[in-house]
Amino acid sequence: MWSGGGEVKWFNWDVNQPNKVQIEQYGAMRNYKWHDVSSKNENFHFFCYSEHVHVVMEQKTWEEALEHCREHYKDLAVIYSEKNMTTIQNDLNTEETTEHVWIGLRFLAGDWFWLDGNKSEYEAWSSGGKPKCPGEKLACGALVSKGDVWEARNCEEKLHFICD
Repeated sequence: MWSGGGEVKWFNWDVNQPNKVQIEQYGAMRNYKWHDVSSKNENFHFFCYSEHVHVVMEQKTWEEALEHCREHYKDLAVIYSEKNMTTIQNDLNTEETTEHVWIGLRFLAGDWFWLDGNKSEYEAWSSGGKPKCPGEKLACGALVSKGDVWEARNCEEKLHFICD
């Protein structure tokens, strides 16, 4: 069970792990694999995960928004699935934002990509579809605040934005 109470549906135990199920009741990661550990007094680095995003109510250019997210959170938000989009829209609906909000989508070297470098099969472009060759300034992706679609926008526009 995860610390938040959720069911574990995927496992990444290292070879011969867990090895002391009755004694070692804490989990840690070593070399990208899971290990059971006995003492909560050991010092480990940690990370937190949340499905929710941070809606930042400051208007910034795409680059400024990126810098802000990396300084205060993790990155500009990445949208990989319809479920992820729904969660983000629910978070957005609690705020009065600009008509569009920056997300971590960028056009570079002839293609659209997410900031983490991954490509997603899920797409939510507006009715015109994914721009194949947007104008020089229309190289940044934004989410329509009161909709569920992405659009290419001028990177110099000052918009609210979403951080992971």
